Amino acid sequence: MNKAELIDKISKDCDITKAQANSVIDSFTDTVITTLKKGDRVTLVGFGTFSVSDRAARNGRNPQTGAVIKIKARKVPKFKAGKEFSTRIASKK
Repeated sequence: MNKAELIDKISKDCDITKAQANSVIDSFTDTVITTLKKGDRVTLVGFGTFSVSDRAARNGRNPQTGAVIKIKARKVPKFKAGKEFSTRIASKK
């Protein structure tokens, strides 16, 4: 499912316009990004938790030449699925 399909689904399920559904999705993603940039977490009980993890600097290898390259430390986004989310995905119904 892509963003346009998600907008269609939300607009039908919530009986709102596609423009309103698009605004809701944009607001949600902007809020999650802003919160993660501050170093905080976003937890949706039953769905999951968005957080930021620090990835340490490390050495890697160029696959073509085999030469050692240095990879800088950075922050990466993470998502950990909640129990209910995981259970519903794993069930066969």
